[in-house]
Amino acid sequence: MAKADTGRIIRSISGFYEVQTSKGTVTCRARGNLRHERECPVTGDLVEITVEKGKGMVEKILPRRNCFVRPAVANVDALVVFAASANPVTEPFLIDRVAAIAGNQEVPVYLCVNKCDLDPAQDLVRIYSHAGFPVIRASAETGEGVENLRSMIRGKLVAFTGNSGVGKSSMLNRLCPELGLATGEVSEKLGRGRHTTRHVELYSLGEETFVADTPGFSSFDTDQMELILKENLQYAFPDFGPFLGRCQFHDCTHRKEPGCAVTAALAAGELEPTRYESYLRLYERMSQIKQWEIK
Repeated sequence: MAKADTGRIIRSISGFYEVQTSKGTVTCRARGNLRHERECPVTGDLVEITVEKGKGMVEKILPRRNCFVRPAVANVDALVVFAASANPVTEPFLIDRVAAIAGNQEVPVYLCVNKCDLDPAQDLVRIYSHAGFPVIRASAETGEGVENLRSMIRGKLVAFTGNSGVGKSSMLNRLCPELGLATGEVSEKLGRGRHTTRHVELYSLGEETFVADTPGFSSFDTDQMELILKENLQYAFPDFGPFLGRCQFHDCTHRKEPGCAVTAALAAGELEPTRYESYLRLYERMSQIKQWEIK
């Protein structure tokens, strides 16, 4: 007789799901009716399973608080974006693009500025501190900021992301040395690292803390951005929040309209120019998306 249980998917690869339950980890397949209903379990999902003769089956996906398509991970408490001003250099637009994806689902974003032993990244720290993001200076090489990061994510399910080679897996190894994750050398010529993370997996750091190590920024590409209507983009920029609703026109796009509170705040130095430039670039991209195309 099949035994029912609930748990969280901590790893998914090639149609198999490792589900962590109170009794241990069970390897499962998904029930066929989930595929017919076009519901695909992803890492981070809370699920109902049955186990019979040692074989597990995912029967039901419990309601999600949020879900990202690329990378496929659900129920995230916060997104930790890794950046650096040393090889590879992170462009603010890459951070802003990912932060907008998270902001659209009301997922908090933390910025971990890594490789500070090579470059203190003063501009990145200034920009995102001013924009209201929690920012940590860190170095996976020296251990700087590691305990601050541990405290920030304690008790949460977070996803690490950032351009390849910026040190996500190295930082995970610092947080939990027994993981022994593979790390990639950064190409001096290309200024980017080799992708070492091939799937999304939750790593337990203890104290109810889980980290999803994900592929680099290339996985957060325009396909994902298409899920945000241009009218909603303003709400995905939390630093715009104090100025929204104060424009002369209620349907202000914060680009060329007179009486715009956002552009006035920009002129007054209350908003970071790079953040506003990213908003304009993303707005232009999403202007090509029609409402009927949003699933």
